[in-house]
Amino acid sequence: MTGRLAGIARHAVPKGPMEVIDTASVTLDGGVEGDHRGRVKPGGRGRRQVTLIARADWDAALAEIDRDIPWQERRANLLVEDLDLPRIPGSRLRIGPVLLEITIECDPCHRMDAIADGLQAALKPDWRGGVCTRVVEGGTIRIGDIIRIEES
Repeated sequence: MTGRLAGIARHAVPKGPMEVIDTASVTLDGGVEGDHRGRVKPGGRGRRQVTLIARADWDAALAEIDRDIPWQERRANLLVEDLDLPRIPGSRLRIGPVLLEITIECDPCHRMDAIADGLQAALKPDWRGGVCTRVVEGGTIRIGDIIRIEES
């Protein structure tokens, strides 16, 4: 089962604007290069280095609130198409040379309701808000890269 990387975004500072890019370096120590969230703190494990959301989940949440909002407003790093993201910690995703391990559900925060009323609640069911991952193997990813689930 494979999908496709449809979007890459990062934000340099907390609460800063999201920057949509076509290519990104992903490292074990920093996650998506230029994204503040990916840096591993001393003694930390990097449970939230790279965040992913499936387009189908984003679209379902938007349909529920009857809005059209760009995906990067979710503040996830990667947008996935044509693949249901595993909802099991320890599952691994290969994107080009990069290997990510799912650590936890990416719970939507109150900031989602600042974007649109009801968006936080629309993202809560069935991991619709996406997944948080840690970087197992780094490399460079590009829009259009194939994404596949790997055995852990």
